Amino acid sequence: MKVCPISLGLFVASAAAYTLLLKKKQSTITCDDKTSLPQCQIVFVLGGPGAGKGTQCELVVEHYSEWTHLSAGDLLRAERKQGDSSRSALGDEINAKIAAGQLVPAEITVRCLKKAMLQAFERNGCTKFLIDGFPRNQDNVTVWDRQMPNHNVSCILFFDCPEEVLVGRLLERGQTSGRTDDNLDVIRKRFQTFQQESYPIVQFYESQGKVKRIPSDQSVEQIFSVVQEIFDSM
Repeated sequence: MKVCPISLGLFVASAAAYTLLLKKKQSTITCDDKTSLPQCQIVFVLGGPGAGKGTQCELVVEHYSEWTHLSAGDLLRAERKQGDSSRSALGDEINAKIAAGQLVPAEITVRCLKKAMLQAFERNGCTKFLIDGFPRNQDNVTVWDRQMPNHNVSCILFFDCPEEVLVGRLLERGQTSGRTDDNLDVIRKRFQTFQQESYPIVQFYESQGKVKRIPSDQSVEQIFSVVQEIFDSM
C-alpha cells in the first residue's frame, strides 16, 4: 500500500502540534498547583471609617512579624491606578465607587485580596493575614465563602467608635492625605453605608462568637494594649 507523502507530512505535523499543546497545558497545570495557597489564618478587621484599623494593623505587624496586613481599600486604590489599557474600565469603576463612598463589587475585592495573599505567600511564605475593611456587606461574606472556603477566619476585630470622633479624625487626615473620600459629605455617606451594610456583618459574626469588640475612642497606645491581649492569646 502506497502512502501519500503529503498526507504523511500533514499527519506528522498535526501530531507534533498536538503534543506541544498537551505539554503546554500540563506545564500550566503544574504552575497553578505550585502557586496555590495553603490554608491561611485570617483575622478580619472592621470598624467605621477613621476607626484606626490601619494604624492598629501596622502595630500588629510590627510586633507580630508572622502576620501580613492587607487593606481592602488600599488594594482597590492600587488596582485602579494600574496603567495598562485592558484594566482601565475596571479602574474607572473602582474610582467612581470609592469617590462616592460606595462599595466596590465583592468579586473585584476578593480577587484583589487573593492576589495579594498569593504574592505574600510566594515572597516570604506568609499564611497569616490581617484583612482590614473587609467584609463590608453580606455579598462580601458570600463571595469570600465561595471563593476562599479553605481559609480559617479566626476572629473579627471590631474597632467601635462614635461617629463624631470618626468625622473629626477623617477631616484632619484629609488635610494631608489627598484622598477624594476625605471630605465631610463623603465621610457622612461612608459612615451611613457602614451602619446600614457593614454593622450587620459585625452582628452576624458576633452571633458566632468570633467578634472582639474594641473601644477605639482612646489613644493609639490604649487601643493597642487591648489588641495585644487578643493576639497573645491566639
